[in-house]
Amino acid sequence: MNSYELFCLNLLGDSFKTKRDDYVNLRNDMMGARMSLPFEAYLATACVSSVIAGAVSAVGIGVLTYLLRLPEKIVYRGTLPSFLYPLTQYNLFLGTLTAVIIATLIFGGITYLIFLIYPGIMAGERKRNIDATLPYAINYITAMSTAGITPAEVFKLLGESTIYGESAVEARYITREVEIFGRDLIDALRVVGLHTPSQRMKEFLQGAMASISSGSNLTEYFRTKSEQYTHENRLEQKNFLETLGLISESYVTALVAGTLFLIILQSIMSTISGDSDPMFLYMVIYGIVPLGSIMFIIMIASMTPEV
Repeated sequence: MNSYELFCLNLLGDSFKTKRDDYVNLRNDMMGARMSLPFEAYLATACVSSVIAGAVSAVGIGVLTYLLRLPEKIVYRGTLPSFLYPLTQYNLFLGTLTAVIIATLIFGGITYLIFLIYPGIMAGERKRNIDATLPYAINYITAMSTAGITPAEVFKLLGESTIYGESAVEARYITREVEIFGRDLIDALRVVGLHTPSQRMKEFLQGAMASISSGSNLTEYFRTKSEQYTHENRLEQKNFLETLGLISESYVTALVAGTLFLIILQSIMSTISGDSDPMFLYMVIYGIVPLGSIMFIIMIASMTPEV
């Protein structure tokens, strides 16, 4: 926790301690993202940052609105109610005040909304990474378990590894629960499984708990889950490649052939009608093509599984 977050906690932290039940989803997302910042400090930081963002944007937009005298450039051609006529002489002040209020609400609200959704985004990224690395992490666990290493030591060794991504992070939390908080391995698996954002990891830990509790062959369980998740990963990769092929065909049809058709059609129509205004072509070339390409890039990036 840095000095700014500590300041926000001291300023507003007490008021949020009684509202923990109102932000259950936010707390779950923060735990799934493994954020070290306390809930009260994070929410206090969100509120203070929103106020600061709203104030800064209000000052900037207010100064621009006043210096450029934007309210005086707005022409209203309708009929005003009679009680508003005396206020027309203050239109610059009232217009600037309106711009300041709107800027405060918009930028402050957007900042607060970003703080609320950020833990969920981070938890989703961790989920993707865990799902992608879990089969390989379980292969490592299986090899260690086959060598006769105890389950607690197996998870500790996995946590010390640097090549298994967020799966290793979850293993480190299991080790922390055992070595620092003094829990037994079954309880540690339960706690970590409760807060992990990955449904695969949750199911794997619950199965490990059942295997340890029943005294069954834990190594065989690890091997079975490794084969299962590896097979599921292959199916996901195959489905992604099929979807990627469909998206590429849509891209070629919509943004390559489609825009070429529009450009040729507009050129022919302009020649026939004698209209030399190139505005439509500019919109297609500098608007539709770049924005459409960016949209496809974002869509593919959001769908691409972790490797």
